[in-house]
Amino acid sequence: MQVPTMAEYLAKGESPDILFWVGCSGSYDQRAQKITRAFATILTKVGVSFAILGKEELCTGDPARRAGNEFLFQMMAWQNIQLLNNYGVKKIVATCPHCFNILSNEYPELGGRYEVIHHTVFLQQLIDEGKIRLKEGGPYKGKRITFHDSCYLGRANDIYEAPRKVLQALEAELVEMKRCRSKGLCCGAGGAQMFKEEEKGQTRVNFERSDEAMGTGAGVVAAACPFCNTMLTDGVKHAEKEEAVKVMDVAELIAASME
Repeated sequence: MQVPTMAEYLAKGESPDILFWVGCSGSYDQRAQKITRAFATILTKVGVSFAILGKEELCTGDPARRAGNEFLFQMMAWQNIQLLNNYGVKKIVATCPHCFNILSNEYPELGGRYEVIHHTVFLQQLIDEGKIRLKEGGPYKGKRITFHDSCYLGRANDIYEAPRKVLQALEAELVEMKRCRSKGLCCGAGGAQMFKEEEKGQTRVNFERSDEAMGTGAGVVAAACPFCNTMLTDGVKHAEKEEAVKVMDVAELIAASME
């Protein structure tokens, strides 16, 4: 798949409608790369003009700030903001809630003011506008799906409805976990925990959350965050349920169901 970069658009004297912020997981993690490809495929199919930064994209600095290294965060954020402003970026779509949150809520005070949208919200907009057309009797029609609320999408930014509306468009049976929406349980990766061993306790957070998801009887656990995807997948593997339960991003489900 060939995805244009901002530098290539600039060379032609053009600018895309949106910048797709890929993020560290979406760039380097093999599992998350599938989410990146799925979302890029959707954008290409519906004819959205988009570009990525490619090798120019740095980490947003979110893990550094959460881990307490404010100097490193400021340095990374400043570099990103200079780059984005030089390209004249106005609208950004991110598949990672951590990137979405920090670009939307914490970059403005440093001079980075953009319209930032999480990909589930953008997918809902495309569905509502009739740009995404789904197959009749698609692969997930009637299938039981449960949705895991990412902390940075839900509690931090109050985005609960968009991902659920996207899943409902698949004509699937959406079942909720006992702890959902504002009372949802973290996957265990937030606050830079993704990059360190957790403190000792009775059980791992991701194992508990995965058990809760599997307890709904759903065959698909839908996520909207690459970190959540990793943690839930590990939980499903720990329970030895990989054949019965699939952890998938909302974008992957839509990409597989499009005409």
